[in-house]
Amino acid sequence: MSKSKPTPVPLHELTPGQHADFFALLAEKTRGSTREGKPYFLCRFRDARRSAAFMVWQDGGCFEACESEWQVGQFYKLRAGYGEHERYGPQLTELQAIRPIADADRADGFDPLAFVEHSRYDSAAMFAELKTLATTHIGDEPLRRLVLTLLDRHGEAFQSLPATRDRFYTFPGGLLEHTLSVTRSCVQLAERYTAHYTELQPPLNRDLIVAAAMLHDIGRVLEFGIPVPGVSPAYTVEGRMVGHLILGRDLVRDTARELGDIHPELVQMLEHIILSHLALPEWGSPRLPLVPECLILHHADDMDAKLEMYVRCLSRDRGEGPFTERDPVLNRHLFKGRTV
Repeated sequence: MSKSKPTPVPLHELTPGQHADFFALLAEKTRGSTREGKPYFLCRFRDARRSAAFMVWQDGGCFEACESEWQVGQFYKLRAGYGEHERYGPQLTELQAIRPIADADRADGFDPLAFVEHSRYDSAAMFAELKTLATTHIGDEPLRRLVLTLLDRHGEAFQSLPATRDRFYTFPGGLLEHTLSVTRSCVQLAERYTAHYTELQPPLNRDLIVAAAMLHDIGRVLEFGIPVPGVSPAYTVEGRMVGHLILGRDLVRDTARELGDIHPELVQMLEHIILSHLALPEWGSPRLPLVPECLILHHADDMDAKLEMYVRCLSRDRGEGPFTERDPVLNRHLFKGRTV
């Protein structure tokens, strides 16, 4: 009697120590070398809910195929083991077979849409809401024009890029979803604290807070290259060498000079907030926040990013027990055993 072929298991459902057939998208292939000069490739295979790394060593048996045949953005059927490294997260091990997807694989459940994670919300609707918030909550007309000009000029990239490659809101549309969420929070916080600290003169500048919320990550549109569905966007040369904070500051500065009618002190403070909103040098901030408006943005931004990472970890963990597997980005095990 002939043996039936194994039924493929979704990558995100694999448990540590399990060997199985599964479909995956090759999302990354990066060549490197060890200190001894030994070449290798770091590959990342993914579906819409999990990304797993696979190290291809020169003496590992599939180095030549990886180098010449494996293509980023292509779907594959693999037979391999799955594990979770304490430091590096999900890993593929003991690769036994790999081949490009064939038409016959659809009968076994292959669906390319299952590999492309995206925002739960419609990008066009989110973008329209963001622009409405600018129109409604930025009273200074030149500052409002600056924000809307930058959003319109970079709208396509803004709606299609992730917020980050591998930390939070890592899916297409994530940059817009994150920015809209942060802006909503900043609108509320600006109103609350402006009313609370009436002794502050001049008062908290609500226009500045909202404008900074909308533009705090605008540099991502230059930091990342053109997105490919299912594949983490590559850094541009300027993105790698300069980073999104300075690129965002430059976009604001250049556009403000072009428009020519924005109060120079507003431009200066907006540039400062974009550069300093990460708040800590170890997080990439070249300057510490020196105005209270930046404090509001920093905490709204940090809370939104952290909460998205917490929710993603808690909702996707498949392990047993009251705690999640260690999240390699959060660097902790989250408690999931609650009942209230």
